[in-house]
This record gives sequence, C-alpha cells and structure tokens, in this order.
Amino acid sequence: MGVGTSTFIIKWINFITMLLAIAVIVFGMWMSNHHDGCRKSLTVPMIGLGAFIFFISVIGFIGALKRSSILLWIYLIMLCFILVGILIFTVLAFIVTNNGSGHSVAGLRYKEYQLQDYSPWFLKQINNSHNWEHLRGCLVKSEDCSILSKKYKTLKQYKSAKLTPIEAGCCGPPSECGYPAVNASYYDLTFHPISSNIDCKLYKNSRAIKCYDCDSCKAGVAQYMKTEWRVVAIFNVALFLVLSIIYFVGCCARRSAARNQHSKA
Repeated sequence: MGVGTSTFIIKWINFITMLLAIAVIVFGMWMSNHHDGCRKSLTVPMIGLGAFIFFISVIGFIGALKRSSILLWIYLIMLCFILVGILIFTVLAFIVTNNGSGHSVAGLRYKEYQLQDYSPWFLKQINNSHNWEHLRGCLVKSEDCSILSKKYKTLKQYKSAKLTPIEAGCCGPPSECGYPAVNASYYDLTFHPISSNIDCKLYKNSRAIKCYDCDSCKAGVAQYMKTEWRVVAIFNVALFLVLSIIYFVGCCARRSAARNQHSKA
C-alpha cells in the first residue's frame, strides 16, 4: 500500500470514528439526564467508551496527518489492546451464553424458563441481592406486566401469545402452580397450588409484587441477558474484523511514516 494511500485512509477513518465517538458521548449524557434509573446505570460505561474511542481516534488522526511514526506506534498499541479486549470479551460472552433455553408448556405458545439452566456466572450476578434489587426496581417501573391485560383482551389471546422471557417469568406464576388465570394480569389465588415450587407462594396479583421475587422471573431476566449478550458478541465479531482491517492499514501507515522520516534524515 502506498505512502499517501494508507495515511489518507487512516486519517479519514479516524475522523469518522471521532464523530461517532462524540455521538456516543452525547447519547450517554442524554441518558444521564433521563429519570429512568435503569438507563441511567449505563451512563458511565457509555460516556467512558465514547471518550476512549475519541482519544484513540485523535491520536490516529494526528499521527496520519503528521505522518508521525511515534504517534502511529501509540495508536497501534492501543488499538491492539482493544482488539485483544474485544476478543477476550467475545469468547467469554459466547461461553456464558451457551447454556439456558426455554421449556415448552402444553397449551401455551410461550416458553417458561428455569434458573438452574443458566451459566454459573449469570446465576451469581442475578442472585446477588444488590443487583437483583436494582433489576427488580427496573422491572416494576417498566410496567411490562401491568399492560398485559390491555395487550391481550381475552384469555385465549393471552394463552396463544408469544410472551417475552420477562413477561413469561415475572408477570405470572409458573404454569405448574395450577392457578386459574382470570385475565392476563390476574390469577385466582384461592386455589391451592398443585406444585411445591416456592414461586407459587411468592406470586401475588399486586403490581408491585407479581412474581418479581420468583426464580422464574430471575430465569426470564437471565434469558433476556443471554439474548442481549449474544447480540453484543455477534456485533463484536464484526467489530473485531473491521478493527483488524484498520489495524493492518495503520501498520502500513506507520511503516510509510517511518520510511519518510528516515528519508528526510
């Protein structure tokens, strides 16, 4: 790759990356002003990620602009750390999301989830009392359960619906309890549960309680997290490939800058 070509590509790639990093930072700041505590918890990682990408992009841009071998060395070293970090995170993400899947229930289109099916890492995070208290608060605020009766007007619609893992695990008791459903948000708890599952006793029709303290709810959240992590892992694979190409071009630009400096000397 020619001297001018590699530096030109690196320069404009990093300029575009700087603009994207600014967008990430602005989005993070917007989230910090949002009153939703769940979104607010992502503020620091979002702003930190944006700032780090911006910092690296500035070094790469200036290094390519000035054709500085030293700056491009620093840029490549930091980019190498990012590549290694993405690779490690992606491998771990695929490992921890390898376990866990839903169980089909007769008469229902949606699946139910069991906590013990998931990886030990997920179990440790979800069973942590502090973490779950925060997640529980988010679930109550989201009102996913309270609007089920508005989404599904009849029991037939409700039982034939494909509920999300959180709706299936947190908004009602496990089907094995045997409680008759009055509507999508209310169960007749005067019936004695036919299962010894502790979740049957924990479930209440109250909007603030529901099955938010049940293992079935934690399993639903674990399934949701698993899906999100798998999406992030797949995105990271694509990101790793793109950054690897950028790293290769950066190496060419660094060698070109080094040759220029040697020829001037």
